[in-house]
This record gives sequence, structure tokens and C-alpha cells, in this order.
Amino acid sequence: MKYLAHISEDGLREQTVDEHGENVARLAGKFAEAFYAWNWGYVAGKMHDIGKATDGFQRRLHGGPRVDHSTAGAQELMKKGGLYALLAYCVAGHHAGLPDKGTEADSADGGTLCGRAKKKVPNYHEYADKIELPVLNSPKIKPIGKGGFSVAFFLRMVYSCLVDADFLDTEDFMNDGKTKREPGKVEPQLLKELLEYVSPWLENTDVNTVNGRRTEILKASLEMGKKEPGIYSMTVPTGGGKTIASLAFALKHACTYGKDRIIYVLPYTSIIEQNAQVFRDILGDNAVLENHSNVDYGETEELKPMQLAAENWDKPVIVTTNVQFFESFFANGSAKCRKLHNVANSVIIFDEAQKLPTKYLRPCIRVMEELAVNYGSTIVLCTATQPSIEKLFTKGTMIQEICPRMEEQFRFFKRTEVKNIGELSEEELLQRLGTEKQVLCIFNNRKRVQKIYKELQGEGVYHLSTLMYPAHRKRKLNEIRERLRQNEKCVVIATSLVEAGVDMDFQTVYRELAGIDSVVQAAGRCNRESLKKSEESNTFVFSFREKAGVASEIRQPVEIARNIVEDFQDIASLKAIDSYFQQLHHIKDDQLDQENIVEQFEKGVKSWSYPFASVAKQFKLIKNDTRLILTEKEDEARQLIERLRYGEYSRNLMRKLGNYGVQVYEQDFEKLNAAGFLEVLDQWDGEMAILINEEKYSEDMGLEIDEKDGEVLIW
Repeated sequence: MKYLAHISEDGLREQTVDEHGENVARLAGKFAEAFYAWNWGYVAGKMHDIGKATDGFQRRLHGGPRVDHSTAGAQELMKKGGLYALLAYCVAGHHAGLPDKGTEADSADGGTLCGRAKKKVPNYHEYADKIELPVLNSPKIKPIGKGGFSVAFFLRMVYSCLVDADFLDTEDFMNDGKTKREPGKVEPQLLKELLEYVSPWLENTDVNTVNGRRTEILKASLEMGKKEPGIYSMTVPTGGGKTIASLAFALKHACTYGKDRIIYVLPYTSIIEQNAQVFRDILGDNAVLENHSNVDYGETEELKPMQLAAENWDKPVIVTTNVQFFESFFANGSAKCRKLHNVANSVIIFDEAQKLPTKYLRPCIRVMEELAVNYGSTIVLCTATQPSIEKLFTKGTMIQEICPRMEEQFRFFKRTEVKNIGELSEEELLQRLGTEKQVLCIFNNRKRVQKIYKELQGEGVYHLSTLMYPAHRKRKLNEIRERLRQNEKCVVIATSLVEAGVDMDFQTVYRELAGIDSVVQAAGRCNRESLKKSEESNTFVFSFREKAGVASEIRQPVEIARNIVEDFQDIASLKAIDSYFQQLHHIKDDQLDQENIVEQFEKGVKSWSYPFASVAKQFKLIKNDTRLILTEKEDEARQLIERLRYGEYSRNLMRKLGNYGVQVYEQDFEKLNAAGFLEVLDQWDGEMAILINEEKYSEDMGLEIDEKDGEVLIW
């Protein structure tokens, strides 16, 4: 009997299980070659769809009832035993997601691997008995720690190879080979483009000038790019040309050692958008994939290749967020895991590395180590502060610094004096701000931002917070930059959202005491263009006499920062910063893996029992106790919301709507809803609503609610 895997939508073309299985096996094997696991990818591909070689699935192809076709291959691999049994995780989960192993007590419908082993499936043996599989050799990986995490990581990478190959072959058949993907890897031409772009800079040898110093760092980065793959740090002060220098290192290194991709991982979408545009200006639009929740490649034919590349990161340069990157490595679903194999053999730059969430720091470090040790990737910890995270890597790990004469560079690029002025009352702060022409003041919570702004309200005074929808906030930032350029009065009262990736230059900055890394980031907005001497440009750090609630996630950093203020005269010095992170990570040592994720995988090494599905639910870098409130303040927003009301759903529509929505905490959402201010969208299970009381959203303040302290993370 001829068993079919797919029938084209027009019913004129057929693909057999044999054809699909062999195609996926070869493609998955090719992907797995990046980490010397061709046989593993091939076997997973060959076995993943043998459950389609049944009468039940053939009826399904012609409109019959749904059939589980994934369990058959998993059961066959478990029966074969040995290393083949490990691949049962990948085959069982190629649609439903990588499962937990579970226990022998699990029922057949429980979803675990042990449960799936008991499940009754249609007879596939006539087909499976004819399949010949290559021998599986032990994975060519160096176990880190106890080895359990390493084996689970390896299985996730093989799973990525399988699901990407499955998607690609199915897509190719259904579109009759006309998908219009434009894959790409780093080529020498990209390095040539960069060198042409920076060639005028390289002529500057005067290290007593700002541009001369930037050139020194750039040249050192190109030279260091010739060194062997491994783990590097790049500690460059604000203004030192870190973005271009890191790209120079990455391209030189990729071309020297045949690395496939350069992946930038950053904490904020604002930084991503800026960096991605710089890279596009240098390397061309087609070389750079920007992948985060705010990007919209649309559904036009012109942008379709980028939309497709976002699915599996098949472009030379990827720019993404901490959330997208790390959550994918702990996810269990096929869509998120699909791209992981393309991270192997890459140069991965973690910009603003100090912003990695402390409570997930150990699992994040283990991902970096696995990629560097077992998957041919070079890791760069890129920061303007220098967090003390080296001790969290495996003992003996060598981390090389790229920036030449690092401490000297920090002294040279110092643009502002960071001064602790102790406690102030709100009245004293208002008096100080009232005497400033161009000043930025940053607080730890939005309620205080709103209160101080209302006291100062007037010409040239601005309020910024995440209670403004992104398009509104972007418009305000443009107004602020223009006033600064024109040397007009400009007083900005804001939350920490302006600390990183927001290019503004103020004469003076005030920063409520927070983590020292936040203080340093705030100081980066003062005298940014070096138009004044550092001693004439002040960043004032203060605390309020009137105590207010502090969000739980910043409470400990603030307390440690108080210690730093007492111990160091210059709290922005490298020694002060290093001491801050040493204390932070020491105090939180038992909290650096809050969900005990690393150990959950480690302890499964002997029984091959890995909790893929459970960990996927536990590893969340951002709070998910928020809901989205959409506004109708602009014409485009009204048009998009109307489409939503009429039941339209598409990824493109949701991304566009994100420009006109505000994320709020659940309790604030409920307060607004109880007051009758919201139209809750039932089709979204109450997770999204439309603001129907326009008075609750103002041009000056954004959404006005009874505020909870702290910041909502934007991903």
C-alpha cells in the first residue's frame, strides 16, 4: 500500500510517507552536523511520521477523524532501547511539544513520555519493520556539571533540527517549491562592508580625542576577532563606540572561524531598534533580522522572506531580546524551539549583560556555557558596567577582555560626576528641578513620576512611563530630542525606561537610588555628547525622606546600593560596580535559580528523566500577570481595533495593535473594568480590553490608574 504523508490543497499532488520521512531525515541530519550529530538528526527525521503509515491516518487525509501519528515513532524508539530511546522525546513532541518523562504510574492519556508508551495506536508495524536506521553513537558533547543538563540541552537541539526540517519540507511540498525563503549566513562580503564603513575612522591615531579612543577600541576588537572561539567580555564605557566595535569583533571572528551567524541579545526593544538600524545601514536590509514582539514585517511579498526567516533565524545577523532568546532555550513547543539549531556555530553578543534577571541567572549562564563548549559558539558579554558574573561560570572557564586599557578608557570617557546627595523631601527636589533648564529625573515607580510631574506641569515639562502606548511614547521622545537640540527648556520626569537605548543628552540628571547598574545607565544620559567638561555635568543620586513602596524586584538592589554609597566616594567607578555585583550575587546565591531549573535537569541524568514541559511553564523572564489595554486615540488605532471587533486575527494585526496598547497589572485592569472604563474582549478570555473612557488617557500622562509601584517589563 502507498502511504501518503501530505496531499496538496488542490488535490493534484501527493507526498508519500517514504518521501517525507527521507527528506526530513536528511535535512535534520544536515542541521545536526553543526554539532556532530548527523545520525541523531537522521534517525529522528526518519521515525517522526511513521504513525502516518496507517489506515486511520490515510482516512484523516480525506477528511476523517484526527489521528495521533506522533506516538508510534516514539514507541518504536523506546522499544529499540539504548540511545534510540532518548530520541523518543523528540518524536513524541514534534507537534505537541517536548514532554516530561513522567513515571510508570502515568496513564496513557497523561501526555508524559511514560504515558505515551502505554497509548494504543493504529498498527504501523508493516511500515516500520522495513526501516533501517544508522547506529547512534554517544553525543559528542562535554558534560558540564553532573551532565543531566547537557544531555537535555542536546536533545532540545536535536528536537530543533527535527521540527525545522519537518516544517521546511512540508512547506516546500505544499507550496510546490515556491516558498520564497532567502536563507543567509555570514559571508566575507559583510566584513568588507563594515571595513569600508569604518575606513575613515581607522586613520585616526590620536588617543587624546574621543574619536581616537573609539578607533583604538575598534582596532582592538578587529584584532581580538582573530583569537580562538570561546567566551569574551567587552567592557566599553558609554560613548566608546561599543555597538560598532562589537560588530567588528563578531564579523572578523565569524569570517576567521567560519561562524554562520551573529546574534545580538538585548534587554530592551528600544536598544534593539537602534542597533538593528545601525547594522542595516552598514550591512544592508537583507542581512539583518530584527526579531521581537514590536517588529512587524507585514504580509507583503517584499517582506515575506524576513517574515519566514523570523521562524528559524536563518539570516546572517539576528537582533533579539533576552526574553525571546532564553525562553526559547527552555521552551518545549515546536514553534519556539525551531530556531535553536541555528544558534549553534554563531557569535552571540549579550549586550547589557548586567540586565539578565538575577533569579534566572544560573540557567542563563548554563545556556551560554553549553553553546560555547558543545555547539561551537563564541559568547561575548558586552556591557558598560562590568557585572561580576564570571564566578557563576564553571570553575576554570577563561573569559578574555576585548577592550584595550579598560580602566583607562573609563577614566577618559567619564562625562559626568555622579554625586550622592542623600535624602531629599519632595519639596526640596521640586525646588532643585525648578532651577534647571534641561534636566532628566528618574524615579523607581510610576506613581511618584505622576505626582512630581503634576507639580511641575507646564511648558517644556514632559512625563514618560510605560503607561503610554509605544507610538505615543515614541512621539514624545522625538519632541524631547528636538527641544534638547534647540537648547530650549526641557524637564523630563520618567521611570527607568529611559535608562538604556534612549539617545538623549541632558545637562543634569537626577536619579532616585536604585541598583548601581541603573545609576550608571542614568548617568549615560548626562552630557552624552561631551559638550561640557565632566566636572560641569552632574548626575545626582538621592533618596526620598517620604518613604514609598519599593517593587520587590528592586528592593534588594536598592539595599546593596546603599552599602555602595557608604563605601565608595565614586559609586560609578569600576571597583564600586564590581563590589555591587559581588554583593548582589553573593546574597542571592541561593536565589540565582529561583525555580531550581538546572538541578531539575541534572538529577535526571541516570534515569534519562527530563521535565521539558514542566520547566517550560516555570522559566518566564517577564511577569505574565499583566493584561493589555488598547486605546483609540489615533486613526490607525481605531481602524485596527475595528478589525479586531469584527473577529479578525492575525500575527500582523496583533503586532500593529501593540503600538497602541498599554500593559497593566491584573489588579489595575480589574479596577478599571469594575469602574466601567473597559470593553473586555471575550474572545481573548479577558486578557485584552479596549479603553472606552477617553478621559482616562491623556496626552501628558498616558493611562491614569491607581498605580502599583515598579515597572512592567517590555519584551
